[in-house]
Amino acid sequence: MSQPTKETIEAWFKELQDSICNALEEADQKGKFQEDLWERSGGGGGRTRIIQHGRVIEKGGVNFSAVHGTLPERIQQALKVNSRDFFASGVSIVLHPNNPHVPIIHMNTRYFELAYGTYWFGGGIDLTPHYVQEDDAAEFHQRLKDVCDETDASFYPEYKKWADDYFFIPHRNETRGVGGIFFDRLKESEAHSKESIFDFVKNVGSAFAPAYTHLMHKHGNKSFTDAEKNWQLLRRGRYVEFNLVYDKGTKFGLETSGRIESILMSLPEMASWQYDVQPEDGSKEKATLDLLKKDINWIHLNQ
Repeated sequence: MSQPTKETIEAWFKELQDSICNALEEADQKGKFQEDLWERSGGGGGRTRIIQHGRVIEKGGVNFSAVHGTLPERIQQALKVNSRDFFASGVSIVLHPNNPHVPIIHMNTRYFELAYGTYWFGGGIDLTPHYVQEDDAAEFHQRLKDVCDETDASFYPEYKKWADDYFFIPHRNETRGVGGIFFDRLKESEAHSKESIFDFVKNVGSAFAPAYTHLMHKHGNKSFTDAEKNWQLLRRGRYVEFNLVYDKGTKFGLETSGRIESILMSLPEMASWQYDVQPEDGSKEKATLDLLKKDINWIHLNQ
């Protein structure tokens, strides 16, 4: 069977964007995506789709892009590559809900290709609850483990640890949320063909909508207090800190003259930074902070 080309990969990412937007609109029952088509001056473009002020989703984006052109020298050095001509395509998602009991979610699936046949896939999916619910975290991780196991049983433990290490805020000494999976530079090997790796990426992408719409239905109608809303704004602040200081995708977009509105769609509409907030012992807020750590076995923790 012929290997997937950049054209077939790009086409599938477009289909993924369409299917996820449809599923989210159906689950939200109010919010509708606004599409903004754009072109990159250096080559290529994308479809930014933003949903705002929905029943469940306060602000979110499901973005597709396919860009090409010349890599800046600093990006070549960061990626440790020699070729200047590149092609990159993918889907990037961040959703910020209204309700503090519904978590923030992020997903990215991407493909990167250089001249002379060099390529790799990357991506991941992770969950950032404002209040950690152990059963939600366990179910989420079980879904991801099932996706990984379909291709290779070694993937989940490896990519789960990669997510724990990547989605970590060093200056806070805490993880961004309960993690998920993260992978990068995946390419064909003795164990897996390019087609097999692409199938894995497709399975990750296809897992997004069922995982999140389930949480929307489960928690979207729950009542919440002003104190819980205030805590949500503080946790959003931590999310912003990670994305602006550490996130490689944000940095890549900014350094390759990407479209700023699309790059910063990951930021919430409202966030808060209060001075030296210290939750009380025994509070739900303190319990959440105590669970923002690496290497938690969420699947078995809830059993």
